[in-house]
Amino acid sequence: MAEQVKTAKKSRPKSRGINLVADILIYIFVGLVSLTCVLPYIHVIAKSFSSESFVIAKKVFLLPKGFTPEAYIKIFHDNSFIVSFGVTVLMTVLFTALGMVITICAAYPLSRKELRGRKVINLLFIFTMYFSGGMIPDYILINKLGMLESLPALILPLAFSAYNLVIMKNALESGIPDSLVESAVIDGANHYTILGKIVLPLSKPIMATLTLFYAVGRWNTYSDAMFYIKQNVSLRPLQLKLYYLIVAATESIQGSVNDTAMSTVTDPEILKAACIVFATIPIICVYPFVQKYFVQGTMIGAVKG
Repeated sequence: MAEQVKTAKKSRPKSRGINLVADILIYIFVGLVSLTCVLPYIHVIAKSFSSESFVIAKKVFLLPKGFTPEAYIKIFHDNSFIVSFGVTVLMTVLFTALGMVITICAAYPLSRKELRGRKVINLLFIFTMYFSGGMIPDYILINKLGMLESLPALILPLAFSAYNLVIMKNALESGIPDSLVESAVIDGANHYTILGKIVLPLSKPIMATLTLFYAVGRWNTYSDAMFYIKQNVSLRPLQLKLYYLIVAATESIQGSVNDTAMSTVTDPEILKAACIVFATIPIICVYPFVQKYFVQGTMIGAVKG
């Protein structure tokens, strides 16, 4: 017995050493992965504040050279830029709110086993994740509904995501015990009461996660606005406005190459970097407030109790 205790004591330092080495390797790996995400953004920030000569010469890496805020001044010089920013904020808020309402209203019934035909309905939703009509049928539909050049064209078509529905449904199935719902039914609660007073309060992590998914997806998307908003310049969202701004800067650069007269225009690479930084800042500011829910929400449904 004494020999076994001595052997166990000798093996403890070895196991601790192995665990320490494993922890160090994990930290190194996570740190390298984090750097691959952070360093490109730092490079973009440095480029946005650098002068054209250093950017053209490919001498800007992690620190700005020839510091100048000219690109940001050019962005804010356009008066319609603030209007586009307001349109994007309004569009993102309405889109996210509508998307969450639709997702919750669809996920809760599909999570209840007493719903007849829920497997067939679930398959129909999943079918749309792999097959869609395409851009041309979507454009024809929006045109027939008379939503071109209007705000609903930027909100309604993409307001529902079958992928988010599946996540929400799985979270409700694994996170809300059937016994809890059954006890509420016995007490006389209907499904609206169960959803409002039991399901939603217990689903804050997954709701915060999906809210972030909807908001980031809508904030970064501009392809639909490029097709649906042509004449109504006041409804151009921020991303589309930045796209046209970069295109205009590129054309100015190309025109100045063939022009013998001297002209001062911002290099498209610098302008593009400034646009990326400005468009990303709002999402970066929002993320810390939902980070704690985001980590919990992504893990819901991974392990069932």
